[in-house]
Amino acid sequence: MNNFSLAHWIDLAETRGIRLLTIVIVALLITRVWKAFTGRLVEISKGHTRVGQMREEQTRTVASIVYSAGVALILAGAVVMALPEFGFNVTPITTIAAVGSLAFGFGAQTLVKDLINGFFIVIEDQYVVGDTIQLNGETGRVEHLTLRRTLIRNADGAMVTIPNSLVGQVANLNRDWSQTFVDVIVPSDEQAGRAIATLEKIAGDFRNDPGWSATLVEGPRVLGVESLTLDGTVLRLQVRTVLNRKDEVARELRRRIKLGFEEARIVLTNTHKIEFHGEMPAPPA
Repeated sequence: MNNFSLAHWIDLAETRGIRLLTIVIVALLITRVWKAFTGRLVEISKGHTRVGQMREEQTRTVASIVYSAGVALILAGAVVMALPEFGFNVTPITTIAAVGSLAFGFGAQTLVKDLINGFFIVIEDQYVVGDTIQLNGETGRVEHLTLRRTLIRNADGAMVTIPNSLVGQVANLNRDWSQTFVDVIVPSDEQAGRAIATLEKIAGDFRNDPGWSATLVEGPRVLGVESLTLDGTVLRLQVRTVLNRKDEVARELRRRIKLGFEEARIVLTNTHKIEFHGEMPAPPA
C-alpha cells in the first residue's frame, strides 16, 4: 500500500508537476508585467505642481484598483487551469462562472459604466480634486473623486453627487486662466464715443494699478458696442485673470466704472420721470 501511494505521487509529480509549475510560472510572469504596467501609469502622471501631485495621487489610486482586479483575474484563471491536474472536472465550474458573469453584467451595467468613465476621467486628466467645474447644470468645486462618482460643492454649499456614468460635457474653470465680461448700459441719447473713451481710460488705469496688475492675464479690453436695447446702448469689456480671481476683478472694475462715469457725468441707466396731472379722487368714507 505504501509502495503504491509512493509510486502514485511520483507519477503525479512527473506527469503533472511540470504542467502545474508552468501554470504557476506563467501566472507570476503575467502578474509582474501587470504590476509594471500599472506602475508605469503612476510614473507618467507624476508632476511637481499642485495639480500634478493631485493627479498623481488619483492615478495611484486607480492603478492600485486596476492591479488588484488584474491579480484576482490571473489567480482565478490559474486555479481553473490547475484543477484538471488534480482530477477535477472544470466544465460545471466554468458554466456556473459564465452564467454568473452574464447575470452580473446585466445587473451591474451602470456600475461598470461608472467605473469605466471614472477611469478615463482620471487618465485623461479631465478634472481633479480642487478644480472648479461646470457639470450637468451644476457649478462647483470638486471635493472628492472616485472611479464611481464625482462630488462637487456648489455655490449654495450643497454637496452634489454625480455618478461618473452621467458625466458628459465638462467645463473646467481651473485651467490656465479665467475670463469674464463686464457690460455697461448707457442711455440711447448718450454719445457712445464719449462713453467708450471713458471706459478706455478706466481700463488703462486699472491695468497700470500695481495692486491689481498681478491678477490680470489680459485686459481689461473695451470690445465696443455689444448690442442696442430699449434700455440703451450696451458696451462690453473683456478681462482675463489668473485662476479664481475673475469675480473680484469684475467687482473692482464695476466700482471704477461707476466712479468714472459719475465724474464724467455719464448716466448708466435711463431714468423715467412719471408725472400725474389732476386731482386724486377722494378716499371712500
